[in-house]
Amino acid sequence: MSIVVRTLSEQIFTIVREQIVSGKLPVEQAIRQDALANQLGVSKIPLREALARLEQEGLLVGQANRGYFVRAMSSGEAEEIFALRLAIEPDAVAAGALSATDADRAAAREALAALDVAAAEHLDEVAAHNREFHIAMVRPGGRLLTTQLVERLQILAERYVHKHLEPAGREDRAHLEHAELMTAWESGDADRTRALARAHIEGTLTDLRRQLNG
Repeated sequence: MSIVVRTLSEQIFTIVREQIVSGKLPVEQAIRQDALANQLGVSKIPLREALARLEQEGLLVGQANRGYFVRAMSSGEAEEIFALRLAIEPDAVAAGALSATDADRAAAREALAALDVAAAEHLDEVAAHNREFHIAMVRPGGRLLTTQLVERLQILAERYVHKHLEPAGREDRAHLEHAELMTAWESGDADRTRALARAHIEGTLTDLRRQLNG
């Protein structure tokens, strides 16, 4: 029974996280747990477990006697998240380029293809597929802690990635940057991979500064 509950909690966590990232759950309103449980067709026990985990992930804020609220996005948080990404991710992607096997390259290509499909047909899924693509390039480096840190930062960045892609034309630019990064990564060119990854992250942050401070 405990295994089933954990599995259900994981599924709820994923669904609610996507609702947060896409903006379907508003920031200023307390999450109505009864209504959400009914919507998902689940009991409140696994829902509470999922909400507690989302608070640990930094996406929700719990307030005594008031429940959970979606944590508001801010320019300060964006600066912190993307500064940490810049400190870790370019080197991690470069290490992945040097260590990737044919199977790793195929997995990264598959992740990029799924991202392109989401961009064309399922916009709400873009941020999650973007994370999967970036992690696919880091994982071959074989650095477990680094991979976990990158994935954690990617999860925190998902709402900001979604925000970044709102203006027309941003998705086309992101596609070109991802394709160029993939080419360098597949060829094992660590220096170019590192430079492209840094430029990609910096470009996103520059755009977000305008959006969040405008």
